[in-house]
Amino acid sequence: MKIPRFEMERWQSEWEHQVRFNLGESGVFPLCLSELVPAEERNALFETELAYLQTDGTSGLKESIARIYPGAAPGNILVTTGSIEANFQLLWHLVEPGDRVLFMRPNFLQMQGLTEAFGAHCIPFYLREPDWTLDLDEVNSFCEQGVKLIVVTDPNNPVGSVLSLEQRKGLEDLAARTGAWLVVDEVYLGAELDGNTLPSWWGAYPRTIVTCGLSKAYGLPGLRVGWIVASPEIIQACWEGKDYTSISISALSDKLAVRALQPEKREALLARTRDIIRTNWDTFRAWMDGLDGLLTCVPPRAGAIAFPRYHLDINSTLLTQRLMERKSVLLCPGDQFGLDGYVRFGLGDPNARFGQALEEAAEGLRLIRDELA
Repeated sequence: MKIPRFEMERWQSEWEHQVRFNLGESGVFPLCLSELVPAEERNALFETELAYLQTDGTSGLKESIARIYPGAAPGNILVTTGSIEANFQLLWHLVEPGDRVLFMRPNFLQMQGLTEAFGAHCIPFYLREPDWTLDLDEVNSFCEQGVKLIVVTDPNNPVGSVLSLEQRKGLEDLAARTGAWLVVDEVYLGAELDGNTLPSWWGAYPRTIVTCGLSKAYGLPGLRVGWIVASPEIIQACWEGKDYTSISISALSDKLAVRALQPEKREALLARTRDIIRTNWDTFRAWMDGLDGLLTCVPPRAGAIAFPRYHLDINSTLLTQRLMERKSVLLCPGDQFGLDGYVRFGLGDPNARFGQALEEAAEGLRLIRDELA
């Protein structure tokens, strides 16, 4: 098996710590440990045994996660090392050579790369402007030839869109008609700009599987805690994959994740995220208005991300490379999400620093525009 290069992750890894301003990050700036654990409770952490944990997740953490999903029990949960391992374990179990897998575009391309590496046929269906919605008739036409999985990211990365309840129901009906698994990455759920938490896809269709984690909406990427929500049969099968890979999350991450998912703390974390992205979206929108039409953007509905179209005659990777060279500002090129002509901006930095980064980005974009003239 040959795994294709994951261009976006390698791009981030190579450059995010080399630039002055990282606007390529897709989550809010992370919390410090002191913000998660009150001073009077920190000494208890020093008594944590740094041991292997129950490899599918401790009962306390699985119970905390299950509370988020109506009707779920601990047997529906597998704890993973980040949501990226959740996606990996799931596809490793489900995808066989020759399978047909429908995959939403634009998207974080991890699951597409894995699908292809496992020998399946990855068939894209597209969210389209002006409001980043999908064409259910197009998806239905692909289903007519049979399909094993339909893979969705909702809220979407990179565009920040949200499917309507009608479109959700349409995809669920298509999956039910073909017997397909409906795999939904919900890692941005809870980061809605209007403050109204969307319902999870979990529970409406029996073959729905959800992946999520503490990285994006919660501002805790360094804990490396993710999970799968699925039937007990799927959970047991994916657990076997963990025996060959990550074994378990860290003992400290387990304790901190349980704390983060306490109902009041969870709501506080999500409220923090929403406050950051609402403020920064307003800043970003005003900044864009001053660029003389260089960028246009459909407003995101969720996630610390915006995905504007740029109006320059240049490939998106080349554009972001030039911006980095000239102003030390990192963006994510649209072609790393399967859609050239766009760039992804992160909306998660502290507002003052975010404003400084945008000023540098504006100067760089104008320089590049003049160079292309």
